[in-house]
Amino acid sequence: MEDYIFVCLVTELPPGSMRTYSVRGKQIALANVDGSFFAVDDTCTHEQCSLGSDGALDGNVIICGCHGAQYDVMTGDVLAPPAPRNVSSYETKIEDEKVMIKMT
Repeated sequence: MEDYIFVCLVTELPPGSMRTYSVRGKQIALANVDGSFFAVDDTCTHEQCSLGSDGALDGNVIICGCHGAQYDVMTGDVLAPPAPRNVSSYETKIEDEKVMIKMT
């Protein structure tokens, strides 16, 4: 069974922006990349800084605000150190102008 959870309205997160949301007690960084929404774990794998609150979004790249680690927001893959491992990514969908995240 698909378990999508409402996170925000499309209009609340303009293109080029990113924000942290608590989804079922888990911190998720949600990003709008040119009208497409992507969700990853909010915590940097280097020193546990918030990606959505302290980081920056440059295209599809999240840059951690603490030490500059970089992740692909579309996949959660590490693009640049010092992050030692990827962050988890989550499926998203738009339904009636609502951004929904699939939590498994």
